[in-house]
Parts: sequence; C-alpha cells; structure tokens
Amino acid sequence: MSETVLSLTQAQLAYGHHPLLDHADLAIQAGERIGLIGRNGAGKSSLLRILDGRSQLDDGEIRRVSGLRVATVEQEPELPEGLTVLEALCGDMLDTEDWGRPARAGALIDSLGLNAEAPIAGLSGGTRKRVALARALVAEPDLLLLDEPTNHLDFDGIAWLEGLLLAARIAVVIITHDRRFLDVVTTRIIELDRGRLLSFPGNFSAWQARKAQWLESERLADARFDKLLSQEEVWIRKGVEARRTRNEGRVRRLEALRRERAARREQQGQVRFSLADGQRSGKLVAELRGVTHGYGGRTLIRDLDATIQRGDRIGIIGPNGAGKTTLLRIILGELQPDAGTVRLGTQLSIGYFDQMRGMLDENATLADTISPGSEWVEIGGQRKHVMSYLEDFLFPAARSRSPVSSLSGGERARLALARMFAQPHNVLVLDEPTNDLDIDTLELLESLLQDFGGTVLLVSHDRNFLDNVVTQTLVAEGGGLWREYVGGYDDWIAQRPAPATPDPAGSSAPAARDAAPSRPASADKEDGGTRARKNRLAPWEEQELEALPERISELEAEQAGLAARLSDPDLYRSGTEEAESIQRAIEAVEAQLESSYARWELLESKKD
Repeated sequence: MSETVLSLTQAQLAYGHHPLLDHADLAIQAGERIGLIGRNGAGKSSLLRILDGRSQLDDGEIRRVSGLRVATVEQEPELPEGLTVLEALCGDMLDTEDWGRPARAGALIDSLGLNAEAPIAGLSGGTRKRVALARALVAEPDLLLLDEPTNHLDFDGIAWLEGLLLAARIAVVIITHDRRFLDVVTTRIIELDRGRLLSFPGNFSAWQARKAQWLESERLADARFDKLLSQEEVWIRKGVEARRTRNEGRVRRLEALRRERAARREQQGQVRFSLADGQRSGKLVAELRGVTHGYGGRTLIRDLDATIQRGDRIGIIGPNGAGKTTLLRIILGELQPDAGTVRLGTQLSIGYFDQMRGMLDENATLADTISPGSEWVEIGGQRKHVMSYLEDFLFPAARSRSPVSSLSGGERARLALARMFAQPHNVLVLDEPTNDLDIDTLELLESLLQDFGGTVLLVSHDRNFLDNVVTQTLVAEGGGLWREYVGGYDDWIAQRPAPATPDPAGSSAPAARDAAPSRPASADKEDGGTRARKNRLAPWEEQELEALPERISELEAEQAGLAARLSDPDLYRSGTEEAESIQRAIEAVEAQLESSYARWELLESKKD
C-alpha cells in the first residue's frame, strides 16, 4: 500500500457563513495524481492553500509526512521580475545547498523551450506559466499542486506537461477544467461539493459514469425519505382523537426527520443562460484574399485565402504567438492587413469574447456591465430584469452593485458571457472562452453553441471543446502558412500531413502518450530571439539516458507482477473492486512505459 503523504481529518473552513470545507476528510497517497474538480467558488484554490500551508483550517486536523516538500503553481503565478529565467530557477540554490539544481534547471529549460537568459519581466502569459512549472519541478517536490496549469499553454505545452506528469513519481493535485487533460493524467477524481470531498477512482470519464450512478441513487434515497416525511406529517395533523393518542416516540421521529430534511444538501444552483440568434446574416460572413500580415519582421499570416459562410463553426488553432488573435482582428475588420483584401458580409451582428476580458470595465457595477442605463434586458423576445438575469449566471442580487474589480477569474468569465448573451448576435467570436470556467458551465456553453444558428469563430486550446463545437479548423502551420481542415481537433490530428523530416523535439505530438518532455515548436522565436537547436546531448540528458533502461526494467517488472495478480481467480471472490484497482494501476504503468520509451528514443536520436 502506498504511503499517505498528507491527510485532512474533519477539516472545516469557511468565509463568512459560506462553508468551503465542512468536516471534510482527505488522504493523498504517494505517487497518485488527483484531479480536483468543483464549481467556481466551491473552494478548490482555498483547499490548495490549506495543503501547502499558506492558509490554516478553522478546525480539524492536517497531517504531513515528515520532511514533505510541497510546490504550488498558481493560476497566475508570481515570478521575480528582476531575474532571468535561469536565475529564477536557480536563485535559492545556495540556501538549500542543492548542487544538482543547475543541471535539473538546464534540462527543464531545454525541454520547455525557454530562453535561459530572457528576463522574467515582459514574458508572455504562456511562457510565464512554463517558467512557473519549471520553478516548481526543479525543487523536486514530493507533492505538486497545480491550479489551472493548462491556462495559457498551447497544445505542445499541454502535451509536454502530460508526458512529464505521467513519468513523474510524485503525488500531484490538479485543478483544471480541461477534461482531456484529466482523462490522460489523473488516477483519481475528487469533487469538492458544498463542503464535502467526494472521491472517485479513475479518470474524468470514469467519474462521469460513477457520478451519474451516484446522483441517481441519491435521488431515489431522497424520494423515499420525502415520502416517509410526508406520511408522518399527515399523521401528526390528524384530528383531536389522533393527537390525544399519538405515540410520543413517533413524534420524536418526525422531529428528527424534519431536522434531517432541513440539513439536506441540495444541489448547488446551476448556471442558466440562453443564446438568442440575431437577425440572419448574409450567406457570406467574410472573405479573405491574399492576406499577409506580420510584426517586427516576422510574418504571421502569408497569402491566406479563406471564405467564412453563415453557419460555419471554425476553430482557429496554433501555438502561442502564431497570430490567432491577430487573424481574428483581421477577419473582424479591426486590423488592416499588410497586404491582401478582406470583404465582410452584410447584416453582421458580432459578439466578441476576448481572452483578457478587456471589454469589462473594472469600475463598472455588474448591473451596469450587463445593461447600462436600464434595469431590463431582452433575451429571445422576452424582457427580464437585470437582477434576475444576473442570478441566472449565479450572481446574487446583493452583488449587482459590486464593481467588476471584486470578481474572481471564474466570475469574470461568467460576467463576460452574460454581457455577450444579453444582446442578440449572428456571429460569435470567442477567444479562449474556456479559461476559468468550471466544467458544468463549460458543458452548458458547448450545448448552446451546438444549437446556435449563426457563425462561430473559436480560439481554444481545450481539445474536447473544439471537438464538440467546431465543424472545421484553420491551423497555423509555421512560417505564416495557414491550412483548413474538416472537423475538430482530433480530425485535424488525423488529417494533418506528416512532417517532411523527423522532429527531434517531438513538439507536434497531440497527446501525452506521443510526447516525451520536448521543446515546443513555437519557442525557438519566443522571448529572446532565435536559439539554435543542439543535436548533441547535454550532461543532464546523458545521465537521464543512462538511467532510463533500469527505469524501464522496473516498470516492466511492475507491469508483469500486476498482470499476474489480475489473473489470479481468488482475486474476484470478494468482488471486483480490487481487480478494478489493479487494472487502473496497470494502465498507469503502461502510460509511464510509453512515456519512458518515447523519451529513450528521443535521447538516442539526439545522441546519434
């Protein structure tokens, strides 16, 4: 059995009258990868602060194994602005006397495609997230806490992180809305729901199936309870004769039933929003002919021809810095290209959701953001009071006069959606809409976009969201070249041409099982100019290559041992729970083996 590295017992935490942890229990085992999910505002980030010691419980107990090293990567990491990337990773080396740290830092800098000499100040959001991840990993923690680690990462960065976590032998707790990432990486899902921590073995897809069964069982139990309570209420309200002869024990049971019903945890409020189609646009939405554009001598778009028609749902895909937002602005007519022409269609009503939430005025109230100068909004031909409309997006009426500056990241995302949906549109332009949304809201947004009768232009690094929403993709393929594919993310992966020459960095891998820790393709020209690729092994890579055969042998031996246990008939005499646990362990070992083999092949190719 794995060692418990950290545990919570009867943990209680509240802000005001809102309990975030209500007598919650949690045990984190060495080496397991936990996906922590829950609604926005449920307290997930607060729980991470409890686990790493930044905050204290109101009551209850937390136990950490002796000498436990914990590292945290927050949603918006704070980094030392006055240092270079290498200095940020090695800055406290002398304090810890960790002489192996520079080698580890160099390996991470290389695999993440970072420029060691680039100053922290001025780095892009995606690069800052990679530096923060490297800074946490270089300390070799026993427990790694990640709060929305895929925000600001492109597909290559996400694939690198998946591969690294699968190969790592540390405990990890991950808050993320990225369902594909949860499916690839996690071995257990923990849901924070109204102060309780509910544990489900397996990945996100397994959680969805088990949660549906659990909710159905809870519904049936509640229905039986309500029926019994109703019968007892009828009995207690009978005539004078019944009240004179009533059984006092039965009265006490009714009182207990009433208390239990009052304490029942009802399901949290669900976001309720609808999307009204505006007046139909013309058949042509936009036509681009020979469009070329760039900045600072770098061409982002070269000789692009594209036609967007009414009803198209186009996913715009590319690494960080490829020009996705620039292309959106050119399509919308907000930016004139260096060359070529853009013709917009007729009767366009465009709703724009930008990834920085720049359309939100920090000083405006929530109500004025939705409907400035009026107390009413009109949705689908129906008038609705702005207070009621905000409640549909889980903003209580008491907060309607609060400033935008008081909102969390998830609340800002919901308010931005509320603002966009308050007006009818026939073209929706969504630039990274999934960042900071919880999974329930994300799935509702997917459903609305699927039923939307207008045109959708979507920039996203959420692979499931792309697959579920778009009908075609427009992909940046380097050097300013953009190519169109039918279908979503998985369809693009299946259709895209193989590279003309092998990519030693493995940066084109679509998922973790195809990607060892590698250098993202976009990084060579990011934050500090072009850096020449080295075709020889660095000293730390030589050490890693020497250790890989032994590591693979250990994994193969572990795989064989688990398979032998699974084939033992006695295993199933007491049920299938233990067998399912072993099967999950086998799948985890297989994933680590695949990652190790890929890394071995990569290092061998560089050595040769």
